[in-house]
Amino acid sequence: MVGDDDKTKRTDLEDAALFFHKYPIPGKLEIQSTKPLGNQRDLALAYSPGVAAPCLAIQDEPATAADYTARANLVAVISNGTAVLGLGNIGPLASKPVMEGKAVLFKKFAGIDVFDIEIDAPEIERMVDTISALEPTFGGINLEDIKAPECFEVEERLKARMKIPVFHDDQHGTAIIVAAAILNGLEFASKKIEDIKIVTSGAGAAALACLNLLVSLGAKVENIWVTDRHGVAYKGRVEEMDRWKDPYVKDTNARTLADVIEGTDVFLGLSAAGVLKPELLPLMAEKPLILALANPTPEVMPEVARSVRPDAMICTGRSDFPNQVNNVLCFPYIFRGALDCGASAINEEMKMAAVRAIAALAREEPSDVAARAYSGETPIFGPEFLIPSPFDPRLILRIAPAVAKAACDTGVATRPIADMAAYIDKLNRFVFRSGLVMKPVFSSAKTAISKRVIYADGEDERVLRAAQVLLEDGIAQPILVGRPHVVEVRLKRYGLRIRPGTDFELINPEDDPRYRHYVDLLIELAGRRGITQEAARTLVRTNNTVIAALALKRGEADAMICGLEGRFDRHLRYVTLIIGPREGVRDHDLSTLSMLISQRGVIFLTDTHVSINPTADEIAEMTVLAAEEIRRFGIEPKAALLSYSDFGSRDGETSRKMREAAAILARIAPDLQCDGEMHADSALSENLRQRVFPHSRLEGEANLLVFPNLDAANITLTTVQTMMDALHVGPILLGTDKPAHILTPSVTSRGVVNMTALAVVEAAQRAQATVPPISLGANSDI
Repeated sequence: MVGDDDKTKRTDLEDAALFFHKYPIPGKLEIQSTKPLGNQRDLALAYSPGVAAPCLAIQDEPATAADYTARANLVAVISNGTAVLGLGNIGPLASKPVMEGKAVLFKKFAGIDVFDIEIDAPEIERMVDTISALEPTFGGINLEDIKAPECFEVEERLKARMKIPVFHDDQHGTAIIVAAAILNGLEFASKKIEDIKIVTSGAGAAALACLNLLVSLGAKVENIWVTDRHGVAYKGRVEEMDRWKDPYVKDTNARTLADVIEGTDVFLGLSAAGVLKPELLPLMAEKPLILALANPTPEVMPEVARSVRPDAMICTGRSDFPNQVNNVLCFPYIFRGALDCGASAINEEMKMAAVRAIAALAREEPSDVAARAYSGETPIFGPEFLIPSPFDPRLILRIAPAVAKAACDTGVATRPIADMAAYIDKLNRFVFRSGLVMKPVFSSAKTAISKRVIYADGEDERVLRAAQVLLEDGIAQPILVGRPHVVEVRLKRYGLRIRPGTDFELINPEDDPRYRHYVDLLIELAGRRGITQEAARTLVRTNNTVIAALALKRGEADAMICGLEGRFDRHLRYVTLIIGPREGVRDHDLSTLSMLISQRGVIFLTDTHVSINPTADEIAEMTVLAAEEIRRFGIEPKAALLSYSDFGSRDGETSRKMREAAAILARIAPDLQCDGEMHADSALSENLRQRVFPHSRLEGEANLLVFPNLDAANITLTTVQTMMDALHVGPILLGTDKPAHILTPSVTSRGVVNMTALAVVEAAQRAQATVPPISLGANSDI
């Protein structure tokens, strides 16, 4: 954040977090039925008397619980609250928000259902007895935030007693990511794991799990030196020693980190800020790998380490530096693979399979898939890219199958996956449905150079709140159009820290030195389209959308956002007049794309706001533009042209129009999966579509619904959004010469932030490469 101290920043974040957790209903989880309960027969099947049948089937054959209950996809996240994040021993009740958070990560990243269970059990025996008694309920146990050394004992006993996977993520999740980073760092440095010297700072659960896994991968115990706040783990030391550290104890006179750092190839820090002093760095081996994982401040800051050792490879636990060691890279996908094959444990071989899958993903040759996943900035394996991004959608496709295969190979899979290709295809479909589509967009926006976004509604509370979030997260540099005295009053009223002239630029519509230049430009652009000199002067004083569009046209901003107040078509007129269409698109052919994100997944709809009754040619053009935009999210578009006719079942004006548009698209965009005309249920169900028309050009489930007119599109958008409680991102204006988006009065502050991230990425990509003109073929009338 710009211009305020850390304490104020923390207070603002805490306030936002409390509001987030309390509204609209407390907490982050709820339970939903997966079966329809619409009549008396449904109730009889769900409960008495029908439920007796699966009960007896499970009694006869316990393995069928995976067929008749949710157990095979249900994990318990369990904590006694003794070591919660950086908060320490805050107790089980206070740990509940963290465990709920872990639960939603499981669901979001891997589709796994979770019950968070906080137990009042500080003693080992009580923990083990309580957790082991839960085995009939769950397919796996994720232990969380349990202090060392008790966590080692609890996990060991549970693994011996239970026949389902037990996984302490604080240990093994960190260890898996660390090991993947080390394997890749060693490959880049041309070193072998059996030859390297490893020194740790910190000897807690995570550090020891890292070392144990590295030993499994080939590291030599005699080459590993452990230090903590009491110094080196040496023979005869009594402070904080236990049997878990014993393998790494050395018979040595060395007592401090400085005594053992010389010749170190890998420094593993899981301790405290500033532990690795700059003067120690020259003592390390050539091309050292420094994993400074203390949060929020690492053992050594990357810029400090790099200034002393330019040859160093550096990983941290923070998202604002390259090579973030983040447990979310692995734990959802390890459990996904373990659950899907009915694993009775997560063994060393499964963990090593995950390590190698993560390391291999970072080394993969750059591809179109990778480019889309990282919003166009294709990462290349090297010192700045040893670990994939936590939001890389390919993680689940690499880790879960590798883990499931290792479970099968080692004999712990009770339901081995027979068709691995079909399994991977199933995971691929989940990636689309998971709703993580905005994550790579935000990641790319943070690193973009073209960040100046101008907001026509700069006095609106939603814009002001969004501006503070955007500045704090480094997503955009806001430029607001608004009267200074109004903005100042509202910033104070809403308790916002940001200030004009310091944190953001403010364009005063009543008095701006660029006024005459704006007027001249408007006359130049629109003088032949009904805008007189007097009208131009009035508009530049009174119409904030006109001001924002002129600033964008002059290059004073990289993108614009408007539309929070007033009618959409009024804003569209001025955007079209001033910004205009990009090459190959006509003025009246602009269109919009709306994205809905729900628990079911992500769906795109076009055109929801502009074209009242488009022609077949116009529908073809908007479909091509929409497909281009969808690829920006890393998603391959699959378009369905909707109608009341299902592949010729009825004949009429709109059905013929959609049929003709499908024919145009087949000719001008042969690589686009697209077909029509069809019903919406045929679009969303391949099985149904195959029964109606088995020769369709569309495969799988459509993710782009194209409507015959504005009535159908807008009614569907608002109905589905309300019924499914879906998040609406958009409308995204397509076909403009510069990124310009017109929101609607119902948009929230969160919606403004989402659209800003999209606009920033679009502006950055346009700056990097000229956007090609739209080409719809020689036979088209467009």
